[in-house]
Amino acid sequence: MIKMLFGKVVLRGEMELKTGLHVGASKETMKIGGIDSPVVRDPITDFPYIPGSSLKGKIRSLWERANKGKKFKWTEDSTEKEETIDYNIKEAEIQRHECRIREMAEMCPICRVFGSAKGNFPSSVIVRDLDLTEKSKEELSAIDTGLKYTEWKFENVIDRITAQASPRQIERIPAGSKFNFEIIYNIKNKEQVEEDLRNIKKCIELLQDDYLGGQGSRGYGKVEFTNLKVTVKKIGYYLEGKEEAKSEFDEIEDAIEFIKRDEDN
Repeated sequence: MIKMLFGKVVLRGEMELKTGLHVGASKETMKIGGIDSPVVRDPITDFPYIPGSSLKGKIRSLWERANKGKKFKWTEDSTEKEETIDYNIKEAEIQRHECRIREMAEMCPICRVFGSAKGNFPSSVIVRDLDLTEKSKEELSAIDTGLKYTEWKFENVIDRITAQASPRQIERIPAGSKFNFEIIYNIKNKEQVEEDLRNIKKCIELLQDDYLGGQGSRGYGKVEFTNLKVTVKKIGYYLEGKEEAKSEFDEIEDAIEFIKRDEDN
């Protein structure tokens, strides 16, 4: 079944690192005598970046934890049912929530936004890779840490039983660096868009009080989202070029009110 598309909501802004960030690259990229845990870099420019999958995965995980145990209603064969959100997918040490069928995923506050592979329900959000702002590129190009655009973080893991030390070197993107971020929400259901957009905002707020990337319990990965702009493009903008079907806002609530106005579709 093809879901209708009523338009798109584009959230753009900047994400500033308040503490150093580590999003690790594959160990296959490590060099002999090099750093133990490198960051992900653009293969062309060599600038560090943050994969959209890392941001999406983190906010989904936080949203799953925030909603664990909550119930939602869904319909199967004209029969209304109730489902409790829980970690129903358990693979090795990874636990996550994922609705098992499409009809359930369409009503789930998690899967209808972030998608469900088990339920064959695609994600309603697109999270772009986060690239450095031009100003941050200039600032990182000027620093001299022995690494290109990044910094070393030397750590020691001490065995509590033997007191043996295991030193390691972790590469981080320095605090103060800023990244451009973009999240696109596809409007598939007009009755759900209000709740979904508010939930996306809550996910961002949760992340600001948590961490992104690795080593968060050691102080890494504190981030802050700033300069948020919300652009709504109703389907009439794409199909008929209606300029009145497109508008930009500073607040999600204002964007929601604009979406509710059917005359601009």
